[in-house]
Amino acid sequence: MMKLAVGEIVQGYRIARFLGRGGFASVYLAEHATTGAKVAMKVGGAAGGGRQVTRLLEVTSRRTAEGISPDELPAEAVFFEPNGVRIDLFDEGEVNNLLRAEGELLAGCAHENLVPVVDRIEVDGSPVLVLEYVRGKTLREKIRGLEGIHLNWFLAIVRALQQLRANGQMPWHGDLKPENILVKPSGKVVMLDPAMRSADGKVVTTTPHYNPLLLADSKADVMAIGVMVYEILTGTLPFDEVPWEFAGRQTGGETQRLSLSYFFSYTPPHTLNPKTPDDLERIVYRCITVPTYGLDELRADLEAFISRA
Repeated sequence: MMKLAVGEIVQGYRIARFLGRGGFASVYLAEHATTGAKVAMKVGGAAGGGRQVTRLLEVTSRRTAEGISPDELPAEAVFFEPNGVRIDLFDEGEVNNLLRAEGELLAGCAHENLVPVVDRIEVDGSPVLVLEYVRGKTLREKIRGLEGIHLNWFLAIVRALQQLRANGQMPWHGDLKPENILVKPSGKVVMLDPAMRSADGKVVTTTPHYNPLLLADSKADVMAIGVMVYEILTGTLPFDEVPWEFAGRQTGGETQRLSLSYFFSYTPPHTLNPKTPDDLERIVYRCITVPTYGLDELRADLEAFISRA
């Protein structure tokens, strides 16, 4: 993985400190050497895939290039093939190509709830995304610190996803999870790191615990929101064995239907948290298990639930 040294100047940006890493990239805080404007610089790795990322020994907010906190879940490389999907690792060339594609995607988007790209540069032949630096805490940090969580944050995300899709800018995020949602001090939420995706749609990055069916459409975002709300309500995730073994296969059949029914037999939230509101439990159920329950339906249900709260 490309490493930038604190104090190093990279095409007019001075590296200030390491911010974090995932399965495919690291992010550094940098300042424009002339204006002093703060940015986040995202650089790709020599190879990529969540399974190869080192986990630290204990849950921590410490940021290090050597590993991540064990409660964090980095994305995986997903290859869509004729007989289903395959989770594997990306090599350096694949990471670079997908990082360039991410830059193209973000450059074509404009929304207050999605981090914007400021610049796209090349360093020794490798792409570096210069993103707007957003102060705040990730939803993971909020969960870890037992801080108050607001459903309005998820409603804002749903509305943003609807608008981005309607404007033809981003049809789906694809990797929504607590690590990729940042809450600013003002309470505004910002989505980070949309799933990297190839132009032909045959390769994406996503996190199976929040996208266990490995979907590559807006239902992936709906399902991820349902999983996150479940996690906040119960302190655990609904599925341990992810992804679903038949993810990506279009063959159908009784075996596949029975397998999906068995896979979806997760513990209801109220069993783990008796204070779970019935209406909120129904929203979680629909997000996760109802194929036709999309962003429009989720928005309507969240608006109704929040208005009654």
